[in-house]
Amino acid sequence: MVMNMGKIPKGFILILLILAGCSSGKDWRTASRESAGIAPDPAVTHEAVLQVYAAKAWNWRGWFAVHTWIAAKRTGETFYTVYDVVGWRGYRGQPVLKIARDLPDRHWFGAKPEILKTHRGAGVDALIDAVDEAARAYPWKTTYKALPGPNSNTFTAWIAKQVPRLELDLPWSAIGSGYACTNVSGAS
Repeated sequence: MVMNMGKIPKGFILILLILAGCSSGKDWRTASRESAGIAPDPAVTHEAVLQVYAAKAWNWRGWFAVHTWIAAKRTGETFYTVYDVVGWRGYRGQPVLKIARDLPDRHWFGAKPEILKTHRGAGVDALIDAVDEAARAYPWKTTYKALPGPNSNTFTAWIAKQVPRLELDLPWSAIGSGYACTNVSGAS
């Protein structure tokens, strides 16, 4: 099929060319992955803490999309467990879902995260248990597709759907979050 370029607005073509060639000039390998310093310090915070984070996606994708993840520490724990999905893990033959001790508020390859939701104190240990159970039941542990999903935002939306007590509404920029609501069959 041949496209008639005369019918496409020149401004649209210019935007496509800019997006196609746009690069921040930064290298993802050297971008900050340090703590943003916004999570409660687990060494001095005795109470349970559960937080949902979002940060702008890498490079030009950050103009319109975010990456989301969940971090939690139970009462008395001195560390956070981070729940996230990252596509490159799948390219290396690993599950895309990772549940591990980590910095909860790590920069997402240079982008400072923001907190979407926080739960602290009494009753949060039970909420963390529900999130952990839902994460372990996530149906796309080995599958990642930026569009339409499943991706990191699909994972966070899946948790929110399975654990309504989380009371989490994701932003419009959490592209792929709708996948969790419409695509449960065929999950791996």
